[in-house]
Formats: sequence, structure tokens, C-alpha cells
Amino acid sequence: MRRSLSRQLVTAALAVVMLTVGCSGKGDDGGGGSTEVDEAGDPVRGGSVTYALEAETGGGWCLPESQLAISGIMVARSIYDTLTVPAEDGTYVPYLAEAVEHDETYTTWTITVRDGVTFHDGTPLTAEVVKNNLDAIRGAPGEHARSALLGIFVLQNVDSVEVSGTRDVVVTMKTPWVAFDAYLYGSGRFGIMAQAQLDDTEGCNRRLIGTGPFVLEDPTDWVEGREFRAVRNPDYWQDAPDGEPYPYLDEIVFTPVLEAEQRLNGLLAGDLDAAHFSGPEDILEIRDLTEDGTLASTDSAANAEVGFLQLNTSEPPFDDVRVRRAIALAIDRDQLRDTFQDGDDSFEDATGPYPPESPGYLDDTGFPLEVDLDGARRLIAEYESDVSPLRPVVYQATPAAGTQELAVFIQQSLAEVGFEIDIEVVQQDALIDNAISGDYDLMAFRNYPGGDPDGMYVWLRSGSPVNFSRIADPEIDRLLDEGRAEPDPAAQDRIYQDLNRRLGEQAYSIWLTYTTWMVASSPNVHGYSPETAPDLPDGSRPSLGLATGHATLGLWRDDA
Repeated sequence: MRRSLSRQLVTAALAVVMLTVGCSGKGDDGGGGSTEVDEAGDPVRGGSVTYALEAETGGGWCLPESQLAISGIMVARSIYDTLTVPAEDGTYVPYLAEAVEHDETYTTWTITVRDGVTFHDGTPLTAEVVKNNLDAIRGAPGEHARSALLGIFVLQNVDSVEVSGTRDVVVTMKTPWVAFDAYLYGSGRFGIMAQAQLDDTEGCNRRLIGTGPFVLEDPTDWVEGREFRAVRNPDYWQDAPDGEPYPYLDEIVFTPVLEAEQRLNGLLAGDLDAAHFSGPEDILEIRDLTEDGTLASTDSAANAEVGFLQLNTSEPPFDDVRVRRAIALAIDRDQLRDTFQDGDDSFEDATGPYPPESPGYLDDTGFPLEVDLDGARRLIAEYESDVSPLRPVVYQATPAAGTQELAVFIQQSLAEVGFEIDIEVVQQDALIDNAISGDYDLMAFRNYPGGDPDGMYVWLRSGSPVNFSRIADPEIDRLLDEGRAEPDPAAQDRIYQDLNRRLGEQAYSIWLTYTTWMVASSPNVHGYSPETAPDLPDGSRPSLGLATGHATLGLWRDDA
């Protein structure tokens, strides 16, 4: 039975993030392939699709205060629109905004709001509402009733947000910010809410009012743990090729199905119409089922997340680079692949946080990828001679069988070089809390969906609330600041390569693999693949990445 490395890499970071910029890198050529049925004819209107997600979003969708993983993002992208979206060529293009422009120094950005767009409650999209959303996200005083969560740090470089006329929002930075247009997308987490939702002091997380293709008509249409039912927005602002507004479906129903095996069985039984997956064994099986026509699917490693072991580098023994590198040298990646990925080499070893198509990517970052038990033992012996004997290390892991199996694999691998690893079973919410508070030694994570390399700023900068590894490295801080302000792509690439090398040499994280994401469906459901999805408003093609979900406005079924 195949086991999933990706399933084992806990999604804790994703569950707390409303931060990273992107799902599109510069040069989106890392995709897998679409095996979705491409010759289905013209889209048909009507019908309903039940879409299985890997988790519930218990906190709801009051976006400035929400904590959205990929499952929550899928819902958010159906209810709300973002000001920009990633395109296939790696740029971020206007979406709910008509234009996003900057001055020569990248310190003043002007967002021109698209005309004629209305929210689900019939109120118009205006520059004032956009300003209030941005102020709410960044925790600034203004016309909103929100208490920002993590956006306070994400947008802390914003000095002011002002309205100019009825359609322009002028954003002034404290320092030049080249990638600000990517942050307006926010991996699908920075959707624009109506003023009534911004002002809702009691039901903001359940009374959702966006401009998106689907509408939550009644808060009771979200039954937590069971389903989130949304209907077609008849007044959506984007027209399909048939001249009528998107979306094609009358209804979309999201349902949380935590176990991948149950999602797959639901598809095969016809109880589900579509679902997403990230486990290698699931992807390999679904590829076979797609080839014989049982299912349709698309998968992509473009702008991939990274699976890695997360270390608390602020406490002994992981505050010493020798110990961190010893861990990397102790892990046999070939054995890891054989054990958890069925020996399939299409799931690529990670060399750092940047996927292959991203600026800053390097084949060799100085991070040890080859097993060297003798070398690891020498580093441990040197540390113990200079500092102290290694103390027992606690590896926190959730109760899922796959997560526990990975923990045992790591425990046995590190025991070979002198580590005593105690495995502590914790629920995922407790794991997240421990990552935020720094109350841990070692845990597995899946994080860092690719995009503009400036996205790593929120994860690595000293003082960031989501610098879970507690990295305090002045060289990394310097490179992050330089990269943020550098407009020349070649110079920016060199800066982020230096950053990648620093991370590799210091082994602040133990990189494992890049994550492939797949969407699978019954053969009569179409329009979810980035290759078959609708064009973006400017005529460009959407990003090939699936790490932060996909648009749902183009979904349709041929038996509607």
C-alpha cells in the first residue's frame, strides 16, 4: 500500500497563513499535465458540483481575521475576488482592479478599481471600500470593525492608504516595495469584502459578502464539518464566451473529507464530483484511473510548496549549525522515496524554499542532500565536545497514521547518528499553537507555495509572527530587505540565490520534497485545470500552479 509523504508533512503553517504572495513564479514551466477531458465540447450551463476539500475552515471567512489553508482558499476564491491574480508568465495582473501601477521608485502604488462591479448585497465596489479592506487587513484604524491578525506584519511596509477620486486608491510605502502587486493577491486570501461584512461585529466570519462568482445566500448554508453550499451569482462582472456572466454552475457544494482515501472512494462511488489531493500514492493511483477513463484529473508541481522538517533554532541543540547539518546528513532520501513515494522519482527533492521555476532557485544551495552517517557522527561528536551531550529531542506529530510513520522513520534515521528522539502525539490545532509560540523542538511542515521570492519575507524576517523556526540571522534580514527593494530581475535573482545559499549552508530547515497538487473529478466535470480554465480579464492565461487552489468560475459539467 502506498503511503503519502505529502500527507505526512503537516499543513500547520498553511492553516495559520493569510500571508504568502503567490502561486505563480517567474516562468511557470514546472507544471505536471492536464489529463482532464479536453475534448468535451462547449461548456454547458447549470447543475451542481460537490467538491471535497482536505479540511474544514472552522474560523470562517472574515478575511482580515481568518486563517486559511488551501481548503479555505478554495472557498474564498469562490465567494470573493482579489485585486490581482497570478498569470502563467509569472506576472500579477489586475483582476478586481482595472489597473495597478507604481511610480519609478516603487514607493507609491495606484490601484484603479474596476467600474460597474457590485457586491452580493447589491452595493457597488468603490475605492473607499477597497481602502477600508486594505486598512482592515493591515490593522490600521479606519472605516471597519475588524481586528487584523497576521496581516499586520505582512503589510507593515505600507505607510498610508488614501482614496483619490471615486476609483483610485493610492498606497504609499515606507520603503520601495517591488512585489506589492503580488501581495494584493495574497495567495487568494486577500479577497475584497463588502462594507457590510467589514462592519459586522457579530457574524463577519459567516455572513459572507464578496463580488465572486458564487454567493452564500444564508449563513446556515455553511454547516461546519459537513458542507458549504453556494449558488450562482447572476450579476457576476465577468462574461463567459457565450455572452452570459460566469459561472456556469448553478451551485457548488464544498465538503470537508479529511482522509484522501475517502475522497478518492467518494469520487469512484459517484458521491463526490471533484476533490484535491497532494499525496504521491494518491496522485500515482489517480493518474492510472485517469488513463483508463475512470476519472479525469490535472496535476502540477509548478510553484510548489516544500515539505520539510521544521526546527526550533532558538533553543539548543538546534541553535548550532553542526547539529542541524548532522540531521540533514542522517536522512537517506532514496530510502525515504522508496518508503513513502513508492520509489517514484517524479517527486523532486527540495534544495530550498524556492521551486525550480522561481527566482532564487539553485540546484546546489550547499544543503546536504546525500546521506553521510559518518559525517553526521563527526559533527555530533564535535558539538558534544564543545558544548554538551545531546539532550533528548521531542518530535511532535499529529495522530494520523502516515504522520506517525514518518516520525518513526526520522526517529530511526537520527538514532543512527546519536539522537534520542521522543515522539509526542499532538492534535493539529495544538501543533499550530506550538509552532506559533515556539514550544517545540522538531516537527514536519508543508509550506512556502512558490511565487514572487519576496514572499519569503514574512516567513524568515526576524520578528515575524510566522518565523516559526525562530531564525535570527542578520544576513538573511539584509538579503530580504535588499530583494524587496530591487527592481532589476537579474540583480533580484542574485540576491535571492544568496539567500537560498545562506539557508542551505546554515540548514535552518531540513528540506525534503517539493509538493505536487492534483485535482481529480468524475469525467463529466470540466474547467478546473489551469490549461482549460477561462482566460484572465486581460486575456492572459492563469498560473499553472495549484498550491493555493484554483478558480471555480469556469467549472461545468456536461450532464447538467
